[in-house]
Amino acid sequence: MRVALNATSLLSPLTGLGQYTYHLAKGLQATEGLELDLFYGTGWDKELRATPLPGVAAIKFMVKRFLPNPYTASLFFRQYRFNKGIRTKQPDIYHEPNFLAFNCTKPSIITVHDLSWLRFPHTHPIERVRAMDRYFEPGLRRASLVLTDSAFVKRELIDVFGMRPELIVPVPLGVEPLFKPLSAEETLPVLSRHSLIHGEYLLAVGTLEPRKNLQVALRAFMQLPSTIRKRYPLVLVGMKGWHTSALEEQMAPMIRAGEVRQLGYLSREDLATIVSGALTLIYPSIYEGFGLPPLEAMACGVPAIVSNVSSLPEVVGDTGLMIDPHDAEAIAQAIQMLISDPATRRNLSLKALARSKEFTWDLCAAQTIDAYRQVLSGD
Repeated sequence: MRVALNATSLLSPLTGLGQYTYHLAKGLQATEGLELDLFYGTGWDKELRATPLPGVAAIKFMVKRFLPNPYTASLFFRQYRFNKGIRTKQPDIYHEPNFLAFNCTKPSIITVHDLSWLRFPHTHPIERVRAMDRYFEPGLRRASLVLTDSAFVKRELIDVFGMRPELIVPVPLGVEPLFKPLSAEETLPVLSRHSLIHGEYLLAVGTLEPRKNLQVALRAFMQLPSTIRKRYPLVLVGMKGWHTSALEEQMAPMIRAGEVRQLGYLSREDLATIVSGALTLIYPSIYEGFGLPPLEAMACGVPAIVSNVSSLPEVVGDTGLMIDPHDAEAIAQAIQMLISDPATRRNLSLKALARSKEFTWDLCAAQTIDAYRQVLSGD
């Protein structure tokens, strides 16, 4: 079986979509009898790139600034390069892991991670919403089969686009072995670089953007007594997204006081250590198609405080504390409960560890290959 996979998301620092593409590609490459061709926007390669190319962000900025309709121009060029590779390589199937599928003469599969730009368009840049509105559905309709990260997204596709249920297959994401419980001694080298103490900080992971709802997490943190805020600082990990000026203004006095720490984008190794050393993960996202950070926290035995909406209950189950993502007071109460009740924290930790073992990238790759075979067999 020869598979063509769009890997352009690997050219930038890896967020959730990039992690999915990378680990799926890695699993496909390890599968006997499967040949994988990777498309990187301007050309094709067999090599799986684990690190982003330098200068990609600057190039994207220049294109958006100086080209009219930059996405359309970029898509036209990438479609040309994609077509050239398809004619040469003649894959059996094309898999698009990044929402917007190329026109392709071969059977195709598309992975849909969420419909956030439709449900919450105000949480995305307007250019992204316009591109998704224009190009997503045609690619969706061309697909032979659609994969989703969760049963929740499958229901979304049926509800919004009227898709037939048999054309949609949920394939849950996985978690790397890198994410595991670590002792205070094991986390010390990384935590000491950031002046953090094992088990004595709160953690929020995700790109700084409106959909992640970090402003409510900050409001909840501000409601905590000052003694708690000083002993248990709120640590933010993730790239700066868009529309963050109000959030940065809100954080500024707490950063100056040392109560909020911004670590930015971290290596996977450092991230796993920071997650494992946290007292809890706070994840009040208003909409998720899956939610990798809560799963990664679960694999580290770290209880998560997560939204009770979208796919998050499906992933976290009874291993964390479910809250209304708009209720800062409820988040603050959940934080205080985990700080003051080590028995509950320990119980949630054990359940989280056990549940996390149900989600592996090997299983994700195996179920994806089953979907390829389903398409190619015509079932």
